[in-house]
Amino acid sequence: MNERRDATTGTAEPTAGGGRMDPATEVFLAHRNLLFTVAYEMLGSAADAEDVLQETWLRWVKVDAGQVHDQRAYLVRIATRRSLDRLRILKRRKEAYVGPWLPEPLLTTPDVAEDVELAESVSMALMLVLETLSPTERAVFVLREVFDVSYDEISAAVGKTPATVRQIAHRARRHVDARRPREVVSPSQTRAVLESFQRAVETRDLQGLLDVLAPEVVLISDGGGVKQAAPQPIIGAGKVARMIVSGLGKARIALAGEPTVVNGNPALLLCVDGEIDGVIAARVEDARITGLYYVRNPQKLTRIGSETPLTLK
Repeated sequence: MNERRDATTGTAEPTAGGGRMDPATEVFLAHRNLLFTVAYEMLGSAADAEDVLQETWLRWVKVDAGQVHDQRAYLVRIATRRSLDRLRILKRRKEAYVGPWLPEPLLTTPDVAEDVELAESVSMALMLVLETLSPTERAVFVLREVFDVSYDEISAAVGKTPATVRQIAHRARRHVDARRPREVVSPSQTRAVLESFQRAVETRDLQGLLDVLAPEVVLISDGGGVKQAAPQPIIGAGKVARMIVSGLGKARIALAGEPTVVNGNPALLLCVDGEIDGVIAARVEDARITGLYYVRNPQKLTRIGSETPLTLK
């Protein structure tokens, strides 16, 4: 029994006969992880990124690949256009979303964490900054700053002139730079801070939490209307620490944290009474937590059971 691969999922499936995979499928699979990464960074949703892959595949199989000079660039162009269309749908969906919205966390492969540029680009902290851009600004920023796509190629993808794309890129870069973390913190530093946070949470240690939280820390929790979550971001170390300690005390639950790697960065998988409750990612600066991102919405936790490969190439 031979195997073929589903072009959109990349999974192997048995087939009868020994036919060779068709060229269009081979090319698509060769760039599948890149296309998923592009779509995910633009959308913040793995489910929607998979839909973009499906749409990209359906468009790709209608193309005469032999007439395409740069197949990678052509596929990225299709995925970008489909992502832009979907961003507008997501905007309406987010307007009706219950409570704060956070990107869908991904359990990532070790090589993602080792790639500093990739790990930063998919971090929860930067993904939230990208949410403040317009759809076109986000597409231009992601393609130019993350994937180093030429202005001419971006122009073809977003339907703007190269000169306009340069202006958009400059504006988006300035916007992001003003809001992104001031320093790149090593995984070991982030891990150490999260370990201190985990100990303080598990022991209901108010002072321990105050020691590890920056005075201006922001806690954002996403329950999607399914799980209880704060309806608005909570700002300030005192408020965040007291909410965590008092909330755990009232609930009288057995809470345990398990270190993991989400979106290429150290994170915590929280379990309540032995059941997965959510994922906490953190923004760390100057050895203290300035941002806590707690995803509890069960619909956004489907990707923490198996690793998702991401790539810039």
